[in-house]
Amino acid sequence: MSALGPGVRRRLLLRSFAVQGSWNYQTLIGTGFAFLLLPALRAVHGHDPVKLRAALARHAELFNSHPYLVTVAAGAVARLEADGAPPELVLRFKNALRGSLGSLGDRLVWLVWRPASALLGLCVYLAGAPWWAGAAAFLLAYNALHLPLRAWGLRLGLRDGINVGRALREAPLQRLGDRAADAGAVLSGLGAVLAFGGAGARGTEYLIGVAAAAAGIALGLRVRPVAFAALLAVLAASLLFVRTS
Repeated sequence: MSALGPGVRRRLLLRSFAVQGSWNYQTLIGTGFAFLLLPALRAVHGHDPVKLRAALARHAELFNSHPYLVTVAAGAVARLEADGAPPELVLRFKNALRGSLGSLGDRLVWLVWRPASALLGLCVYLAGAPWWAGAAAFLLAYNALHLPLRAWGLRLGLRDGINVGRALREAPLQRLGDRAADAGAVLSGLGAVLAFGGAGARGTEYLIGVAAAAAGIALGLRVRPVAFAALLAVLAASLLFVRTS
């Protein structure tokens, strides 16, 4: 473990951004994973070129994971290599981990966080801001999860090694996804109101929009039927207000 110093960890994190650069149907991200892991392999097996080439070849085989959570696997495998774990154990560990990382990342990032970030950017644009402000809002919101997720995964893998599965189960990723889904629902409603009713030219219209969003958040988390009825009433009132103003 002492072989994996801060310099090695920084290189692992930077290389994780290129893990999909050599994606192919034969090994999926396998060769990218070997590229990512190479600084750790050099630190552990650099004194023996034969072992280094063998380790690199083993890790270039078929592997798949969500590209952001691949740092969890990289950190844990680097820890196993540093601890001198047998190659057969490392291979079984990778095979057991790849499905979970793919499922977790797909649900959290592709199905929830990215749509919610896109809705935020869209709402900013529909509210009358210039296009670049909407694009900036999307990038800021999206990377508020993306970049910390990579660093967190690497720390988790290096810290827990073969026990990283238990740490993943205890991590608040599910709660984070649920909250992001709630935010996405609110933003989709706000986006619909802005798209049909316009951005609003008076302060009272903004205040009505803010009050509607706050009511949706407060009621939606408690009693969904009441929240649904309240949102329908707010939507009807908003449309009537826009048509008569």
